[in-house]
Amino acid sequence: MRDMAPDRQGADLPALPRLGGRRSSYRERVADALRAALIAGELRPGEVYSAPSLAARFGVSATPVREAMLDLAKEGLVDTVPNKGFRVTAVSDAQLDEYTHIRSLIEIPTVVELARTADRVSLEALRPAAREIVTAAVAGDLIAYVEADTRFHLGLLALAGNAHLVEVVADLRGRSRLYGLTALVQAGRLLASAEEHLELLDALLERDEKAVRAVMTRHLGHVRGLWASAD
Repeated sequence: MRDMAPDRQGADLPALPRLGGRRSSYRERVADALRAALIAGELRPGEVYSAPSLAARFGVSATPVREAMLDLAKEGLVDTVPNKGFRVTAVSDAQLDEYTHIRSLIEIPTVVELARTADRVSLEALRPAAREIVTAAVAGDLIAYVEADTRFHLGLLALAGNAHLVEVVADLRGRSRLYGLTALVQAGRLLASAEEHLELLDALLERDEKAVRAVMTRHLGHVRGLWASAD
């Protein structure tokens, strides 16, 4: 398939990180970076982006970008637009409510149980990610925020020992995304949500199940509130 001409939105694309390292293939690293950009809202719903214009931001050829976007299409994050590129899919309020409800049913009881079962060493190992979330919120670095937030929440759920549960929540997080983070950063409202990760970790270490439930309930409600405010 030939490379497509740069799309008209190319000048508005975010300054995505250039790829390096040898941990995984270009395709996997591109998919991870694009997924983070989509979740953070750096790539806007409803807009079409071509593989060449995105590839220029990564410093790679269009082929791994196109392949990565096809992977994201399978996840429902983008739709293919023949001869143009990929359109970022939009998520309705009803869908966001459904995703948040499912996450609440899964995550709240799972994390509450971790207050009884998780060892202190494993919990403390999550503190660097929690601090990274706060640092990213202060700096307004949306990609870093989403990446650290994902590591924290999925890492925490992984302590329950149910890999399928982690996969389900990861899929829900990707499909829901955190729309409007840029506006929330500018309004200075993202830090409160970021600091809840440290509050949750402290409650878990104190084995305070009531506090864990309260923080998790507030945190998920806060996240949905951010979406609603963004709308």
